[in-house]
Parts: sequence; C-alpha cells; structure tokens
Amino acid sequence: MTSIDVSIKADKAPLRVLMLEDDELLRDHVLVPQLQRFGFEVEAVGSLAASVPYTHSQWPDILLLDVGLPDADGFDHIGALRAQLGDVGIVMLTGRSATADRVRGLTGGADAYLSKPVDIDLLAATLYSVARRLHPSRPKSTLGRWRLDADGWCLQSPSGGVVALTRTEGRLLSKLFKKPNQAISRDELIAMLTTNVYDFDPHRLDSLIHRLRKKVQRVLQVPLPLSAVHGEGYVLLLM
Repeated sequence: MTSIDVSIKADKAPLRVLMLEDDELLRDHVLVPQLQRFGFEVEAVGSLAASVPYTHSQWPDILLLDVGLPDADGFDHIGALRAQLGDVGIVMLTGRSATADRVRGLTGGADAYLSKPVDIDLLAATLYSVARRLHPSRPKSTLGRWRLDADGWCLQSPSGGVVALTRTEGRLLSKLFKKPNQAISRDELIAMLTTNVYDFDPHRLDSLIHRLRKKVQRVLQVPLPLSAVHGEGYVLLLM
C-alpha cells in the first residue's frame, strides 16, 4: 500500500514574499493576487530603493527579483542582496531567458531563475521548493509518498515532484487525504468549500476536481489517483 502524509498546521505563518517588479500591471494585477491565492503573504515594490525598509528588517522568506529595475540591475546587486539577507531565498523572475543570463543569475547567488511569461503554478511551486530546500523540516524518507506539505499549499508526488495548490484545492485534498481509499460524499466535500451549501452549485465541485486533475498531470506528469464513485462522491485511491 502506498503511504501518505498530511501536514497541515493552521497556526503556521504563511511564507512571506518580497517582490521587486517595476511592471505595475503585471505586479499588482497578476502576480500579487495570484500568489496570494497560493497562500503567500506578498509585499510588492517597483524599485530597489523601495525595498530597503523590508530588507533591513529581514522581513521576507523569499525575494522575488526582476533584473531590469528602474534604479538597479538585478544581476549587479544580487551578490549584495545575498550577503545582506543571509538565508533568505532569492528567485529571479525576468524577461531575459538566454542561457548565459540564467547561468549569471544562478552563479551570482539566485536559488532559482524563471523567465517571463511565467506559469503561476510553476512560480508558486518554485517558491515553495526554494523555501523547503533552505529550511528543510522533513527527512528524505518522505519520498515515495503522496503527501500534502507547506500547510496544505503543496502536493508532492511519490517521486518528489511538487505542485502548488490554491486554498480551495488544498482544503479539498486535505479532506480526501484524511480518509484515503474511502468514498467521501459530494455533500461532505461541498461542506468543506462553502459556508452555505444550499447556494453552492454542485457542478463547481466537479469542475474543481477536473481542473485539479489536469494541473497535476501537466505539472507532475503523473495522474492524481482521485476517482469518482457513482452515486456516492469521490475517493483518493492510494493502494
């Protein structure tokens, strides 16, 4: 039987992300709200100078850094930021996708380097992955298990692949993980998703599960062992 692990701690603070991005539309209307959906606490500024109050207070867990800031070149300042921030994770997010730029960023001190446009699922998974590498809390023996991690914000496959989850996806999976190989009724699952079950369209549950399956297949390249049980609900099969 495949072993599982569910780790959700309601009292643990979310990962704090400081975003340095001068594209206001991308920053405030795309990246910030999307990352908040994946459980991050986000502060976003448009210049290196504006980041000083946050970096001096050692506020962030992760620094999300654009290269082309109006008052700085990210490549030129990453070394100083690394020295100043210590074990804070640094993820570069930039429109410069050449291999030479990627090598320069990673050798200069970045923990990860992503190119724009970026898939939000990949960005969220990368941020969680960097945080997990910098602050490991679990032994490697957890490989071989399907498990929820990062307080329910990540799903890890048996091979170690990670997909970031939205709040709704995490709540749904937490319920299914607690009763593996048992059919959970649609009503019980719906009750996890809303405070008013009478106004909730049941088709939203099916759509949520359909999108979740597609995302897991796309990101992890393995199917999520979640199946419908006719007339009952859904079951997470972990045989």
